[in-house]
Amino acid sequence: MSKNIKILITTGIYPPDIGGPAQYAKNLSEEFKKRGNAVKILHYKTEKKLPTGIRHFLYFFRVLFSLAEVDLVIALDTFSVGLPAVAAARLLGKKIIVRIGGDFLWESYVERTGNLIALKEFYERKIGLSAKEKIIYSATKFVLNNCSALVFSTDWQKSIWEKAYQIRPGRSYIVENFYGEKITDFEPKEKNFIWAGRPLKLKNLEILKAAFIEAAKENREIKLEIFTDLPYQELIKKLQNCYGVILPSISEVSPNFILDAIATNKPFILTKETGFYEKMKDIGIFVDPHNREDIKNKILFLADDRNWQEYKKRVADFKFVHSWQEITDEFINIYQKLCQVVEI
Repeated sequence: MSKNIKILITTGIYPPDIGGPAQYAKNLSEEFKKRGNAVKILHYKTEKKLPTGIRHFLYFFRVLFSLAEVDLVIALDTFSVGLPAVAAARLLGKKIIVRIGGDFLWESYVERTGNLIALKEFYERKIGLSAKEKIIYSATKFVLNNCSALVFSTDWQKSIWEKAYQIRPGRSYIVENFYGEKITDFEPKEKNFIWAGRPLKLKNLEILKAAFIEAAKENREIKLEIFTDLPYQELIKKLQNCYGVILPSISEVSPNFILDAIATNKPFILTKETGFYEKMKDIGIFVDPHNREDIKNKILFLADDRNWQEYKKRVADFKFVHSWQEITDEFINIYQKLCQVVEI
């Protein structure tokens, strides 16, 4: 674009914190800075220790006092930072793009109730929400109705949300996740399947463990390794040396764990309730997350040497790259469209 812009990126976590939004904020800000733009990162500090509501109130004022000369705000979630950031940006008439990374309402409901309902079904059925969840729903509606633009990582989630929240046409965009270049991988020394992530109920760990126990009765070579809160570089090393990756969550929007598996050329088993299905249906193995027998059978299928070789080749041949330069270009294009709308 012709002139440099001043950008505020709001995020709940930032390195050395571990998690997708932390890396997203860091890499996006670095790319914006390379182009001569001024970027400030505003992440949770004291807010992490405060209860919901109070932390939103404090963060709102931190955002408000950071907006004076800002041209664009980019919020990396809808509730923790999205709600106070949108409120502050609207008050001062600033443009704000909200990136939808997951679904906090659905995650909260599944964690509270233990009802392992898929994301799409959650919005198709009339689900009884708690008082807190009703607040989250209303806050999400406020954010969606008052931000300048919305960014989704997959068309799958975009379609679900547009219907569920009645999002006005033309306000939603897709900016896919970062797909990096291939990373060196090594021949596995054992048939170890890796699962990594937060141990939430929606991750379906109990069904996975039960399915693996059943599969191991038929193939004693296989083993399941579960990792939580593993530093990113350590996870990459694990992936480079592992046999395969498994993630049979109730739903997954666009899991970076699978993208890291692809970068290291590792075959993967993934829930079919995902935004990745259409893009990856020919290179991955997909399972019904509620069907323990299906998960067991797919584990045994991949444990077969010939099947493993076939799917390793498919993953290795997947060369799609989506760089931080391209991601930044897409955010800039959205910002330019917002400026044109104002001018018109």
